Amino acid sequence: MTFDQSVRIAATADVDDRAEIGSGSSVWHLAQVREQAVLGRDCVIGRGAYIGTGVKLGDNVKVQNYALVYEPAEVGDGAFIGPAAVFTNDHRPRSVDPDGKQRRAGDWHAVGVTVGAGASIGARAVCVAPVRIGRWAMVGAGAVVTADVPDFALVVGAPARRIAWVGRSGERLEQVAAERGENAEIWRCPETGARYREVAGELTEIE
Repeated sequence: MTFDQSVRIAATADVDDRAEIGSGSSVWHLAQVREQAVLGRDCVIGRGAYIGTGVKLGDNVKVQNYALVYEPAEVGDGAFIGPAAVFTNDHRPRSVDPDGKQRRAGDWHAVGVTVGAGASIGARAVCVAPVRIGRWAMVGAGAVVTADVPDFALVVGAPARRIAWVGRSGERLEQVAAERGENAEIWRCPETGARYREVAGELTEIE
């Protein structure tokens, strides 16, 4: 495949001809992009990062140095994958079957990590598939994610747990009010002034 002239691929990168690389994207030294992987526009794949077979990245995704994104992961527009973060794809990993025979690619069903638009995964975090990271959520450095993360949630620890809400800017939200009779709380971003409503453990933007 001939990539768009705006695509920059380092000489030491390993990009399969069957991958799709969107215009304006960069793949840096020693990174590997496997067959049928799809990268959107203006993506950045850092040094030594791995993008597995058929992985789908949206536009403006940054995958930092040595992150490992195994298939069949799907990453939304504007998401950030920090250095050395890992997305697994086998819920019950074994090298051999119960009889001691080595397992091959067709001997198990891959499960993936899904990352919503604008979400950020911290350095050395591990996302254990199958799991979904919500839109604009933040996963702290070194966290181990074993359950779905709600939109706008900040999670840390092993296993990861929510400790706060964050807005699109990444700032922690401040609670400003509770709505009477609706069992809802109102939150505000101190940087942008954007307001959010929390109901039953889910946060949504107030337009």
